Amino acid sequence: MDEALIRSLTPGVLTVLVRRGADFAAAEDAVQDALVEAVRGWPHDPPRDPKGWLVTVAWRRFLDATRADTARRRREDRVEEEPAPGPAPDVDDTLQLYFLCAHPSLTPSSAVALTLRAVGGLTTRQIAQAYLVPEATMAQRISRAKRTVSGVRFDRPGDVATVLRVLYLVFNEGYSGDVDLAAEAIRLTRQLAASVDHPEVAGLLALMLLHHARRAARTAPDGSLVPLAEQDRGRWDTASIAEGVRILQAALARDRLGEFQAQAAIAALHADAPTAGETDWVQIVEWYDELARLTDNPVVRLNRAVAVGEADGPRAGLAALAALDDSLPRYTAVAAYLHERDGDLDTAARLYAEAAHKASGLAERDHLTRQAARLNSRHRRGR
Repeated sequence: MDEALIRSLTPGVLTVLVRRGADFAAAEDAVQDALVEAVRGWPHDPPRDPKGWLVTVAWRRFLDATRADTARRRREDRVEEEPAPGPAPDVDDTLQLYFLCAHPSLTPSSAVALTLRAVGGLTTRQIAQAYLVPEATMAQRISRAKRTVSGVRFDRPGDVATVLRVLYLVFNEGYSGDVDLAAEAIRLTRQLAASVDHPEVAGLLALMLLHHARRAARTAPDGSLVPLAEQDRGRWDTASIAEGVRILQAALARDRLGEFQAQAAIAALHADAPTAGETDWVQIVEWYDELARLTDNPVVRLNRAVAVGEADGPRAGLAALAALDDSLPRYTAVAAYLHERDGDLDTAARLYAEAAHKASGLAERDHLTRQAARLNSRHRRGR
């Protein structure tokens, strides 16, 4: 089974059903049934037209479900008029489906969850983990969102800001999770940038390109994380960096600053430094100040504390950190790093071990465990 092909075809199949008159919830259920049939049959008998096959099977599943539902008898005349079989239109409606899932009638969190499920191809469990809520809670949220947009047509698009947040979450899931959706998120953001005149769309595209450019250097051959300061910058994709910087500069020139442009500016400063020691941390702190003003996000202030520690020394970073809630994700890891920079290796080792225990991902937990072991080993050698 070509999972990438399945994932790329699913949004288009769903939009075909919605355009034919199926409500969103029923269409999504029918498409899932068709995907199950594809998993069972395609390895032995692959179709010549995969999308057309999925559309045909999904539409039949929708008709079966509609006929079986007595509450929908009033739709019988419509559902009996099954379109003639034939090749599915070669039109990419994925972006329109993003806008439908980001409909104004949905809360931003519900819009993100629905889009990640219906378009991004993530499982309910993966989305629940991203939101740090139980899987059952997320399943209920997605079901409610599907019911909300069931009667909505494509002529009422959603909010651009919500679509951007959805795309960013999809990119992050693909960049660091177990489902590779980063390239798809970049493709859709390019498509959005070509059709929407909005500087934040350009800012998000630049941010994605600048982060994606470092992807090859982020992990060692054994899968372990490589911190930014230790990455082999010769492995960074210079073409993506140049494109990201060019897009960012054009967006900033419009003087309509938004959070994605500010994040991209920080990423560009990291990418512009020939070595970690030549990073312009003073300017990065200034951009974090702008970002904090735009978002009032405590995670932004946590990252700012790291930048302050680099620009003004670890004790200044610890002072900035002390003003924040110590229950923030990665707070303990940041504290460990700043204490190590300040020469307090015992405290740093203890905090690295504590941070490893709190880490949500295996790669991060292993990295923090190795940091603690490294400092403990140095301490033993120094005795």
